Amino acid sequence: MHRTARRLIPILAITPLAAAGILLNASTAEAAKPSAAPRPTVHDAADTTKEQRVVKQFWTPAKMAAAKPLDLVRSRGGRTTATPGGGKTVVLPAPGSHAVKRADTPAAPTASPTQAAPTAPATPAPSAAPESPTPSPSPSPSATSSASTLAARSSGAPWTADGVITRTEGRVFFTYQGRNASCSGTAVTSANKSVVITAGHCVKLGGAFHTNWAFVPGYDAGSRPYGTWVATSLLTTPQWNASEDMNHDMAAAVVAPLNGQRLVDVVGGQGVAFNQPRGRQMYAFGYPAASPYNGSKLIYCGGRVFNDFLVSTDQGLTCDMTGGSSGGGWFLNFSESTGAGTLNSVNSFKYNFAPYWMFGPYFGPEAQAVYTAAQNQDAA
Repeated sequence: MHRTARRLIPILAITPLAAAGILLNASTAEAAKPSAAPRPTVHDAADTTKEQRVVKQFWTPAKMAAAKPLDLVRSRGGRTTATPGGGKTVVLPAPGSHAVKRADTPAAPTASPTQAAPTAPATPAPSAAPESPTPSPSPSPSATSSASTLAARSSGAPWTADGVITRTEGRVFFTYQGRNASCSGTAVTSANKSVVITAGHCVKLGGAFHTNWAFVPGYDAGSRPYGTWVATSLLTTPQWNASEDMNHDMAAAVVAPLNGQRLVDVVGGQGVAFNQPRGRQMYAFGYPAASPYNGSKLIYCGGRVFNDFLVSTDQGLTCDMTGGSSGGGWFLNFSESTGAGTLNSVNSFKYNFAPYWMFGPYFGPEAQAVYTAAQNQDAA
């Protein structure tokens, strides 16, 4: 779970990064240049053929079905409680503080929400509901004022259309402190055609990198239509590696070839964007595995993102996806007809008093540095 501010500020003024906007898509990703951001942390995972074979054999259908999201909550005082997902963890923070929980913590669904209109103009738009009133309870009167401008509530709904998203989005499986767990991730266009973007806590948590890390694109009710792809390297931001900084909860995995083919050659890859303007319409995807979901289907939300006015520099989206959705992609310019968009954040965390909001890190120079390093890693 994330670290919170030492004291709660009613409204956190967020200044967008001054760096020039950078957009990477299928035609430009390979030409990306390293940024001036600190070097990301690179961890060797299953980097030999023998180790990769062991990981693939480890993930039997039964183990994948039993993998649970982490139920992790961190309070203002730094107290962290972690149990296998599906249970209920209660943390009593210090007076006046607010606990924060990861996207992979079970959350109650929002009643009667609707999907917001998509960003792709050429795609038929679902009807949008009137703007919802500010959720209650609100953190403070100042926060209420900011929240009143947010887009309509949007619940997690199954993705029933086709398109490239059904191949590029997938479930992530790993072992964390002896527990088999799950997150979500996205295959992206890259020079080595082998990069999966996810959340930082989906590769490292509690001071240690996860083991048995594998990506299953297009996971569907236990089916693995495109195989199981084992990570050879795990990369994350130096801020996440050093202190699990909630503002930099982003990571990448480089996966080994499967049957002589590279990931993007098999499933395709989504474009990636960095240093983009805030407050845009976005779609979020993932495989929530905590009630009322079970991790068997691809779920999505849509709406206009907003700046977190509490304790992070992240962006928020009204969405009730639960545990296991962590690391799932947020997309700009997403087309419902093609299932293609531009990755610009990932599901990261929720506040325990506002389960109807999902937050994701701003993709700035640090995230760009992780992507650049990952696409230049040898995947073999």
